[in-house]
Amino acid sequence: MPDLVIYDCDGTLIDTETLYGEVSLAACHALGLTNWTIDHYVDSIVGIPWSDGVKIIEAAHGRALPADFEQKIEDAVALRLESELRALPGVREALEAIGGRRCVASSTSLAPLRRNLAITGLIDLFDPHIFSASQVARGKPHPDVFLHAAAQLGAQAQACLVIEDSVPGVRAAIAAGMRVVGFTGVSHDKPRSAARLAEAGALAVIDDFGQWPALVSGLRAVA
Repeated sequence: MPDLVIYDCDGTLIDTETLYGEVSLAACHALGLTNWTIDHYVDSIVGIPWSDGVKIIEAAHGRALPADFEQKIEDAVALRLESELRALPGVREALEAIGGRRCVASSTSLAPLRRNLAITGLIDLFDPHIFSASQVARGKPHPDVFLHAAAQLGAQAQACLVIEDSVPGVRAAIAAGMRVVGFTGVSHDKPRSAARLAEAGALAVIDDFGQWPALVSGLRAVA
């Protein structure tokens, strides 16, 4: 049975992905990357540290980004977070039903990660076990943040279960030697996202936290 359930945050517990996607895509269009669509954003940026995403945008743009590009996006998103950011439906109920040990391991830097969990009223479900790729050498798709989280809680990688909404996150969990379930609850194209997560190695894919307790229970029964 899973000794530790590790949760990605953005796009899994909370829907920051939609806000970042809308703001970032508008900023890319303003630069002249008018051919970029939401699929470009999802395929290239979602699931990795934002600093790495900025490098990808810069490469697509073919020239250096304005010095304030990243800060303008962060400021625009911050203006919307307090009024628009919500936990995904059923998260608290599902986690309380599952019980056991849990933590967060996210690509988001630690300070905004904790802020967003506090805004959505979820921080008490995880605190102090909230971990960020900013605390390790490499972000997803490298396994570092998942291995760091497991080490901090004294869990063996093979006894951990991860839930992730992104291909880099799924690959990171597999590289860590952990089982991983895909999540498509905030995806704009759920069938496409589910196929990509399964192809990356997710052992199952769900789109609603109402499905989560039964799935975890089933995995415990066969472990």
